[in-house]
Amino acid sequence: MPQAKSYYRTNGEPPLLTATIPAHFASITRKFADNEAIVSLPQRRRLTYTKLAQEVDRLAKGLIAMDYAKGDRIGIWSTNNIEWLLLQLATARIGAILVNINPAYRLKELAYALHRSEVQGLFIIPAFRTSSYLEMVRELFPELDQNSRQTLQNKDFPFMRHIVVYDPAAPETTIPSHPGLLLWQNVLTAGRDITAEQLTTISNDLHCHDPINIQYTSGTTGFPKAVVLTHYNILNNAYFSALAMQFTAADRLCVPVPFYHCFGMVLANLLCLSVGACIVIASEHFDPLQVLTAIAEEQCTALHGVPTMFIAQLEHPRFQEFDLTSLRTGIMAGAPCPPELMKQVMDDMHCHQILIGYGETEASPITHLTLPDDTFHRRIHTVGRNLPHQEVQVVEIVTGQQVPLHEIGEICFRGYHIMQGYYRDQQATDKAIDEQGWLHSGDLGTMDEEGYVEITGRLKEMIIRGGENIYPREIEDYIFTHPKVAAVAVFGIPDNVYGEEIMAWIQPHADMTVTEEEIRTFCHDKIAHYKIPRYIWFVEEFPMTVTGKIQKFKMREIAVTKMNPAAG
Repeated sequence: MPQAKSYYRTNGEPPLLTATIPAHFASITRKFADNEAIVSLPQRRRLTYTKLAQEVDRLAKGLIAMDYAKGDRIGIWSTNNIEWLLLQLATARIGAILVNINPAYRLKELAYALHRSEVQGLFIIPAFRTSSYLEMVRELFPELDQNSRQTLQNKDFPFMRHIVVYDPAAPETTIPSHPGLLLWQNVLTAGRDITAEQLTTISNDLHCHDPINIQYTSGTTGFPKAVVLTHYNILNNAYFSALAMQFTAADRLCVPVPFYHCFGMVLANLLCLSVGACIVIASEHFDPLQVLTAIAEEQCTALHGVPTMFIAQLEHPRFQEFDLTSLRTGIMAGAPCPPELMKQVMDDMHCHQILIGYGETEASPITHLTLPDDTFHRRIHTVGRNLPHQEVQVVEIVTGQQVPLHEIGEICFRGYHIMQGYYRDQQATDKAIDEQGWLHSGDLGTMDEEGYVEITGRLKEMIIRGGENIYPREIEDYIFTHPKVAAVAVFGIPDNVYGEEIMAWIQPHADMTVTEEEIRTFCHDKIAHYKIPRYIWFVEEFPMTVTGKIQKFKMREIAVTKMNPAAG
C-alpha cells in the first residue's frame, strides 16, 4: 500500500474577499465609524475610523494633484507612526504602489532599494537615533539644496520626482527644510482642489488583482528582492489571519513590529482594519519597556512579535510591575519559537491564545497559523495548518516529488497569497515559483496526517557534519530549556575533518553565568552525541535584522574570522 504524501489543502470558508483595500476599508469605516482605529503613544494622537478615513482622503487627493496615479511607486522610509499608515491607505486609495523601505538602511542600501523599484516619490522622516535620513537623501540628491520644490531631475535616479519630509511629532508644521524638499503640508495643500468625486472615480476603477505594494525580502543573505503584492494578496491574508485569531472590533493590538515589514503592514495594520479593531503603536521602534507600558495603559488584548521581542519583554527588570491580564492573543512569527518561550508567554504574559505564525514575504506573508483550540503539543511544536484557500506540500529537495508524511523535505505553497513576482526580475521569479505555481520556501519541515507542519530548519542552514544531516532547530529547542539560557542560535562552520562543525552562540539570562561544560553536560544523553555543539560561545546579543531575525550568516563570518584571522 503506497504511503500517504505530504500535501494539504484547506477548504475555502468563508469565500475570498474580492474588494480592493479602499473599498473594504470604506465598508469597515461605515460599520465602526466612532471606534478608535489607531492610537500612537509616541505622537500622543488618536484617530477614530471616521477621522482616519478623512485624513487618508486628504493625503490621497494631494498625491493625485502631484500627478501620482495607478501603478506609480511611492516609497516610505520611516519608523512606525500614524503617517506611515495614512500613506499605506492613501496609495491604495489611488492605486499607487507603496514601496516599503527598511528604516535601518544606510546610504548604499537606500540607493539599491530606490533603483530596484524605480521609486518615483519618497516620504521620509528627518532622522531617528543615529540615522539622519535627511542627510543621506541629500547626499544622493544634491540638487535638493538648489531646486525650489520642482520635479527632481537626477541622472542616477531618473524615475524620482519628489521627496517629502515630515516630522511625526508635528507633521503639518514647517520644519527646517531644503529648497527642493516638499513638506507633508505641501502635499495636503496641493490636493485642495481635487474633489471627492474625482477621488471616488479613481478608486472605483481599481481592481483587486492590481499590484499595490513592493516589500523587500529581509536580506538575511544576499541582496533583498523586491516582492510585488496585490490588494487580493495582502487583504485576504490579513482578513483570514484575523479570523484565525478570532479578532473583532473590540480588540486592541499592540504593534511592536515595524510597519515596513509584512508582519507590521499586513498582519498588524491591515489585520486590524479588516475587522474594525484598533492599532496601538507603543513606540517608533521596538522598546520592551514601552511595549509593556502600552499593553497595560491601553488594555491591549493582543500582542505581536518575533521571539526575540517576547524574550526582551520577559527579561525586562520591570516586567513584574505591569498588569498584562488584558492580553488574550497575538501572533509570534518571523523566526522559530522555542517551546519553552511559548509556555512563558502563555503563563507569564497571560497570552493564553497566542498563535504561532509561519510564512514569508513572498506569500503575503502568512501560510500557517496554529489555532487556540489546537492541542498544547501542536501549539508549541508545529506552526499549525495553512490558512483557508491555500495549498501546501513538502517535497524532496532534488526531485521535487512529494515526500511521505513525517519525512523532511522542502515546504512549498500555492494559492491566492503567492506574490505576482519580483519587480522586473523574471529570472528570479521563475526560480522561486515553479511551472505548477508552487512557491519554494527554502524551509525544511514535515507534515502529519492532519496537515500540521513542523519546521526543522532552513535548507541553507542545514549542517552536514561527516555525512550526517543536522537541523539546528532541534538543538536550539533543547538548549533553550536550560534554566540559564535566554536565547540560543546554532549554525555550522567549516571544518577540515567533518566538512562542517556545530557552533552555538548562547545569550545567558541577565545576571547569570553559564559554562561550556554545563551546556555539554546538559546535552549529554539527551541529544545524539554528534549533535552536541563542538564550539560554544557566550554573547550579549546576536546580529539581527530590524525585524528581529537572527542573521546566522553574519555570525558565521564573525566566528570564522575570529577563529582563523588569516582567513578574514
